[in-house]
Amino acid sequence: MEEIVTQLEMTAADQLNPAPPVDGVTLRAVEASPLIRDLHVRIGTPYRWPSADRSDDEWAHWLAEPERRYRLVEYRGEVAGAADFEPQHGEDVEITTFGLLPEFVGKGFGGYALTLVVADAWAVPGARRVWLHTSTLDHPNALPNYLRRGFRSFTRSA
Repeated sequence: MEEIVTQLEMTAADQLNPAPPVDGVTLRAVEASPLIRDLHVRIGTPYRWPSADRSDDEWAHWLAEPERRYRLVEYRGEVAGAADFEPQHGEDVEITTFGLLPEFVGKGFGGYALTLVVADAWAVPGARRVWLHTSTLDHPNALPNYLRRGFRSFTRSA
């Protein structure tokens, strides 16, 4: 299967269409640590995320990015997923990671977890655009979830 990458954006915070709250789902800010690498590998391996195969040097570079902000998606105090985002030039904020651990996929809280991550990205001072990308290799619910939250596609490429 040929991979198709879709880039999506919101250009105003009021475009976020929040999912209904899910009891027990929270977002927690954390510092860069080996836990981030472990989560990327566990979440991304089934979807062939490039981050799942980064070298030690590539991970050192990724984790050293001073502007990147890391979040844990938690369900009743247990780590259920990960997200990170990075303010960029031009008042953009890129959500560079969003995903749930395999054992938490299909439990019905991905939409609310994404709502929390997007709201947090919009809270970056000066943010005027929040964007991300997904791929046909990602979970089949990824793109529909992004679209339901209010993201709009601005480019697709093979």
